[in-house]
Amino acid sequence: MRTSPLDARHRAAGGRMVPFGGWDMPLSYPSGTLAEHRACRASAAVFDVSHLGTVRVEGPGALDALQAAFTNDLGKVRPGRAQYTHLLDASDASVLDDLIVWWVGSERFDVLPNASNTERVREVLGPEREGADGRPAAVDVEDVTAERALLAVQGPEARRRLATVAPEAATVTRFAVAPVEVLGARCVVAGTGYTGEDGVELAVPVDAAPAVWSALVEAGCTPAGLGARDTLRLEAGLPLHGHELGPGITPLQAGLGWVVAWDKGDFRGRAALGAERAEGVRRRLRGLELEGRRPPRAGQPVLADGVTVGEISSGNFSPVLERGIALAFLDTGTAVDLGDRVHVDLRGELVPARVVKPPFVTAARPAPVPA
Repeated sequence: MRTSPLDARHRAAGGRMVPFGGWDMPLSYPSGTLAEHRACRASAAVFDVSHLGTVRVEGPGALDALQAAFTNDLGKVRPGRAQYTHLLDASDASVLDDLIVWWVGSERFDVLPNASNTERVREVLGPEREGADGRPAAVDVEDVTAERALLAVQGPEARRRLATVAPEAATVTRFAVAPVEVLGARCVVAGTGYTGEDGVELAVPVDAAPAVWSALVEAGCTPAGLGARDTLRLEAGLPLHGHELGPGITPLQAGLGWVVAWDKGDFRGRAALGAERAEGVRRRLRGLELEGRRPPRAGQPVLADGVTVGEISSGNFSPVLERGIALAFLDTGTAVDLGDRVHVDLRGELVPARVVKPPFVTAARPAPVPA
């Protein structure tokens, strides 16, 4: 079990530690998941997301290697930007991982996979490839996860609180990427996150991470764990690998066709995904708003007129809406669609629900960053 560079800080703060993706990470702190969730929605929270991987890809052939591996088109962006993308199974177009690419420099990319997929992504990007002239392209691929901590500062007040610690970091805009100095340490900051709120993520050298974490907490950022991160991403309608993405689930089924750049040339899994595109998907991801406070759970059936029409992939209690919400795959062969009424089987009790298009909760207006 791996531990974060901030492990001692979490334990000292009373963090409830749980195994996640091969890491021992905080699920929540004594304030509890609901309070941490609400702090992120109303003010600012800081999450330790060091369990995410960082695979550094450098060299003249780095861009070509990423274009051949992932679905999205880095040609749509430029150095100093981040992009969300997918790695597909070559045989059936299942999403092996969804990840963010930070384009740090002209020939340097930091690829951020999910925790358990870091080695898989490194292996896919690692083999030697041919360049445009037919000779092997120069690509250096290295797992640098152990060299940094990754902190996510999120919420409508995130930038204002961060500005008291690192003014330059607070100005990194949405999906921008920039090297920034934070408390004397050279970091990389990206305008990304997984909560549906405004904010940034900071890759901080290991030896500087405890001081940066403490400074953010002292600036008014509430420490928040994986529990709040999950309920926040669910309210925002964001997919979780292993639930809305994974074996047997393609980007098209998950409603993420915009992540696929059909006009950029070949990429891993393109042929299989193209076949599904031509045939049409057999199921599609939708949102469900339930009546009452009971939280739905993954695997529970969705019924229409007494007939099973789908299955929940993620579900929980929404602290903002104060009702159960879920993401669910619904069969496209049925007439059920947005706005329709269905029922969810909550351990034998059929609870009414309405089919909706996520997000369930929209982000609050960000506070202005002090000049």
